[in-house]
Amino acid sequence: MEVGLTERLDSFVRKHNDRQLAAIPLTIFVISLLILALTFASSGSPVKLGMEFKGGTMVSVATEESIQSIGQKYSDYPITDVRQAGSRVIMQFGPMSSELQQELVSDIIDSYDNVEINQIGPVYGEALQQQAVKAVIISFIGMAIVVFLIFRTFVPSIAVVLSALSDIIIAAAFMNIVGIELSLGTVAALLMLIGYSVDSDILLTTRVLKRRGTPQENITNAMHTGVTMTTTTLAALVVMYLVSTYSYLLSSSLSQITLLSDISIVLIFGLAADMMNTWMLNTSILRWHVTSAGTRRRKA
Repeated sequence: MEVGLTERLDSFVRKHNDRQLAAIPLTIFVISLLILALTFASSGSPVKLGMEFKGGTMVSVATEESIQSIGQKYSDYPITDVRQAGSRVIMQFGPMSSELQQELVSDIIDSYDNVEINQIGPVYGEALQQQAVKAVIISFIGMAIVVFLIFRTFVPSIAVVLSALSDIIIAAAFMNIVGIELSLGTVAALLMLIGYSVDSDILLTTRVLKRRGTPQENITNAMHTGVTMTTTTLAALVVMYLVSTYSYLLSSSLSQITLLSDISIVLIFGLAADMMNTWMLNTSILRWHVTSAGTRRRKA
């Protein structure tokens, strides 16, 4: 499978010029930016915020009631999620007034035994938002510095940073499309994407700039290694997604692990975007850069 994918990808890269290769990922990048901008205009945030970032209440109760009946029972409250977790039902509510929250807590305590209630205030959620933004910014700055120190050339360094940025932007837009909220888990997934992206991009850039041979030969050699790395990771992530999302179909004692499910699907889509950005966008930039540099040396 990997060999066939690599051969088709290599053939596609060889048949198209640099502008044609860059056009597809750049178009998807711009569309993703528009999706994030529309989400920001409607909600005040480029990605829909989860409970950790906007505050809310999570309730876990031991009950045999169906999640449908419980969802209907508490529909007057800002309920955002109801899911089965083994013999327990977990409910998640958005921000509400202190009076409404006290009414909800009293109702749940009176109605159920073995109740667990976790509350996150909006102030704490806002602090987490700031920390998440700082983490992403610091990661990008650190990545840019390391990449520039490795290659000491402006264009290849910018290509690596642009590819990583595009991976995150496209993954965030995908989260908005399918309704995945930004949580501490999905922030971790977005940060992991930076590492995966830099890994494959540095592999490509090192092969093209520091090895003998034509640019296309070096791209092909890097592609064989890079595609194998990415598809292996994707296979593991697909298994993790299936197990964490659909394990309850195998046994009623098992439940969906929402955190792992969200992390894995964000990484799956982000790595798919990385395949495109590395072997189309970054490749086109590097091929143009090496060809232009060779032309300038010959003229000199």
